[in-house]
Amino acid sequence: MGGVGRYIIQRVLLTIPMVFILLTVVFLLLRVMPGNPVMSMLGGRNVSAEVIAEYEHRYGFDQPLYVQYAQYLAGVVRGDFGTSYRTGKPVLQELFLRFPATIELGVCGILVAAVFGFTTGLIAATRADRPADHAVRVFHIASFAMPLFWLGLMLQVIFAVKLGWLPVASRLGGRMAFTFKQITGFYMLDAVLRWDGKALADIVRHLVLPSITLGIALTGLQGRITRASMLEVLDMDYITTARSKGLRERVVVLRHALRNALIPIVTVFGLQFAVLMGGAVLTETVFSWPGIASYLVRSIEARDYYAIQGSVVFIALFISVINLIVDVFYSMIDPRVRY
Repeated sequence: MGGVGRYIIQRVLLTIPMVFILLTVVFLLLRVMPGNPVMSMLGGRNVSAEVIAEYEHRYGFDQPLYVQYAQYLAGVVRGDFGTSYRTGKPVLQELFLRFPATIELGVCGILVAAVFGFTTGLIAATRADRPADHAVRVFHIASFAMPLFWLGLMLQVIFAVKLGWLPVASRLGGRMAFTFKQITGFYMLDAVLRWDGKALADIVRHLVLPSITLGIALTGLQGRITRASMLEVLDMDYITTARSKGLRERVVVLRHALRNALIPIVTVFGLQFAVLMGGAVLTETVFSWPGIASYLVRSIEARDYYAIQGSVVFIALFISVINLIVDVFYSMIDPRVRY
């Protein structure tokens, strides 16, 4: 087995204790938090102690904590994340239904961050200590410090309420939201597979504001890392040699400097998926986006133990897979990397 294969197996094996620790921490934190999930299920109504006891017995809350934990852990090993108290459906089924919406938004947000961050970082690095560099650095700091929910609300007010150019929320609007037939759950892909140009245009319009909101929030870090990495590479001797040969600056930057500067850029790009999932909580809430993050928020509000635990573990596994893909991708962009 090659080095990459051994590395992948090692990473997968290391993921198992990580998920176990995360699941244990979330399980214990939910149990020690104040409040009663049964009261949340019953809508906070005044109910008798007998009814509360019946519900606690039905969902196993009357059992010792270690018994509840062992039962839940056994279910997770079997691929059973439990049933949501709030919706009455299996948690894993709910997560898979909402996963495409989160991925669609996340990929578009990452693309926005990559385009803006990479471009502005490259501009800043090639014009270091000039007015363009200072302006870009101010933009990076502002995008990094700007509250995500505030940016989303401002974009809604300007482009949806005032100008009326773009929709406020959801993935599809009007009657199309009820008549659109899914194939994969990824709306853009489904619209392309059905050759439905009208639906595709509406889907893209609904994606613009949440994608920009999420992408701008990630642009600052991506741009600053790109600038720093490019400045370091542009000071190398081989770049001076390339310039002395009379190569155009564009060729020197894009062909010789950029590839060697990609390692830290790609590293941050992979790590941003973790930041993205945190930002998706606010973005999906502001734009009523039916993804995993909004499902997690509603589950927390309802004290839905199984849904919360399942969502956290699902997100952790997703981030682990993305980071593994990024690590393996290193060897493709830098031949010096060996596993």
